[in-house]
Amino acid sequence: MEGARGVDNLAFVPSSPGPNRHLPASPAEVEVSVATGAEEEPKRPPQPPPQPPPPSQQLELEEGPCGWGRFTPDCLQRCNNPKGFLFHYCLLAIIQGIVVNGLVNISISTIEKRYELKSSLTGLVSSSYDISFCLLSLFVSFFGEKGHKPRWLAFASFMMGLGSLVYSLPHFTSGEYHFGSKFEDTCPAMGNTTSCKDTNSKLSSYLYVFILGQLFLGVGGTPLYTLGTAFIDDSVATHKSSLYIGIGFSMSVLGPAIGYVLGGQLLKIYIDANMGKSIFMNEDDPRWLGAWWIGFILSWLLSWSLIIPFSCFPKHLPGTAETQAGKISQAHHNENATETTDKNFGKSIKDFPTALKILLKNPVFLCLALSTSTEALITTGFATFLPKFIENQFGLSSSFAATLGGVVLIPGAAVGQILGGIIVSKFKMACKNIMKFSLSMAILSLLLSFIFIFAKCGNEPFAGVSEAYNGTGVLGNLTAPCNVNCNCLDSFYYPVCGRDGIQYFSPCIAGCKNSVPQSRPKAYYNCSCIGRTKEIPSAETLSIEAKAGKCEISCTNMPIFLGFFFITVIFTFMASTPITVAILRCVNNHQRSLALGVQFVLVRLVGTIPGPIIFGFAIDSSCTLWNINQCGIRGACWIYDNIKMAFMLVGISVGCKALTILFNGLAVFLYKPPPPGTNVTFESDNVVVASVPVESEHSKTRHDG
Repeated sequence: MEGARGVDNLAFVPSSPGPNRHLPASPAEVEVSVATGAEEEPKRPPQPPPQPPPPSQQLELEEGPCGWGRFTPDCLQRCNNPKGFLFHYCLLAIIQGIVVNGLVNISISTIEKRYELKSSLTGLVSSSYDISFCLLSLFVSFFGEKGHKPRWLAFASFMMGLGSLVYSLPHFTSGEYHFGSKFEDTCPAMGNTTSCKDTNSKLSSYLYVFILGQLFLGVGGTPLYTLGTAFIDDSVATHKSSLYIGIGFSMSVLGPAIGYVLGGQLLKIYIDANMGKSIFMNEDDPRWLGAWWIGFILSWLLSWSLIIPFSCFPKHLPGTAETQAGKISQAHHNENATETTDKNFGKSIKDFPTALKILLKNPVFLCLALSTSTEALITTGFATFLPKFIENQFGLSSSFAATLGGVVLIPGAAVGQILGGIIVSKFKMACKNIMKFSLSMAILSLLLSFIFIFAKCGNEPFAGVSEAYNGTGVLGNLTAPCNVNCNCLDSFYYPVCGRDGIQYFSPCIAGCKNSVPQSRPKAYYNCSCIGRTKEIPSAETLSIEAKAGKCEISCTNMPIFLGFFFITVIFTFMASTPITVAILRCVNNHQRSLALGVQFVLVRLVGTIPGPIIFGFAIDSSCTLWNINQCGIRGACWIYDNIKMAFMLVGISVGCKALTILFNGLAVFLYKPPPPGTNVTFESDNVVVASVPVESEHSKTRHDG
């Protein structure tokens, strides 16, 4: 092809589920890009179809049957379509979410205790997945674009299974768990003394095994959200792509929910249950550790069960060429972009810098990628710390707060993902309208973010922090004359509510010398630090002075907060699928996988990695009581200033939402669709096929405002 002329349209060969077929290239199979500065070719009378070009110039579109080689049973052909592929893609997305965002997070505290790891080290374990993803995402998406994408997903299934297996190995090689002597929670707590000593345990060496497992999981997750998404977009019509992608992304949200529920149930099983050991303690005992490893074994088996299904899919699903025939390019018209006419471009590592340069010169793509990054900072921050916020604001237990957080986040995110995809698909939005829709969703979610200010709750009275012990002691110090001889540990946080309406750090700190056997919740009496209630107690409760758990709060804002936060989550995630679709539309066809790779790198570097860190610093700044051990080292925070915490989270949310709106607005402003009335050049990854004027058809398809 020279200039804008090109060759005649080649006859389209319809696909069939027969043996692999090398189809001659046609406008149906190729990308549309605008050829500027060229004269319009005059219309010519119809001519007979020319002979196909030599094999070296043909586009190899392998729309083969589902199977392996000549083994293509009819039963497998039922899955050889976009819905069949989407089903297996969703299964892999669910498994990835279960492991990476579910089981890993819920098992962190158990792993810390079992293998004597600091929180900073387990934080490194959590970040290893993102580190692996960032290092490999660009290269996998670049080389996988021209490769066999379903087989890349088979490789992803293998690596996810391998990562899950490696992550569980420390349990089978570290021996039996020795939990020590019984912990005393009442006064005097004899035998609970600890000393400041630096012990180097060999168990901490398992840190590197956990990191290795996370690195393997990162390798497996890379092709899933880059090549898998691009393959779905290849295989379905433009107006259906957003719906399919939305369904796939919603499964990645459902996965963590399943992971949390499954992991929570497995933690009720004793850690060494596979050794047949009988124990005489329950989950309420601080020494209890659950069977965190079972979930990873199940994930290993499930991941490897998907290797065979993905490996049997052809390089392109039947009908892909015909589907591509109805697509018209909406790539951003960038006059300054560097273009290449090399049909073999992208097959060598030497082409990677040039391909990345072309992509980074697309300002619309960069704005959209940055908008998803700022949103990711908020979503990952809340996914990590929303249970802590609910727990402290509304005085709930950790487990119930985590359940409420999951009930709000998971369904809201899933509904938003699917709803956004349905709306874009229903109205057949073009690229610019998709960006306008995402901008409107960002504005609505910004306005709803202020709910944190109006639904906040103040702190309830807490002995030693905001209330004195019957007029004795010093605020900011848990030790008072009433418990100074109890030998209590400041690191053992087991809150109890006294009958005086004041919350105490632990039964020991409250000076309780006795407990009621088999009581639920556990009850205590003979407490020296608890004052008398102003109300006249009944005969049944006369001897009970404290009960395990936090005091009931008088704040009634929790239903309002949960309701508005659920709506905010829906609006936030309604923009997620459309933004991904807009990214696929605003870049050249052969750069879609690389665009998704660059997007996910930015999402992790700007969003998911610093997000929990920023939220963590903000929440820590509102702490009013820290855990200081015998060595003088500060540990976890026990009590927070609820008002300050609410304002800090609002500040972060509003700041990031404002950046999201800015980047979305810039994308809408900078986007230039291929102008009508010019020649549109159809190109494939390998060969230029045709050059035709498309003013009327393009005007019908575009719905940009």
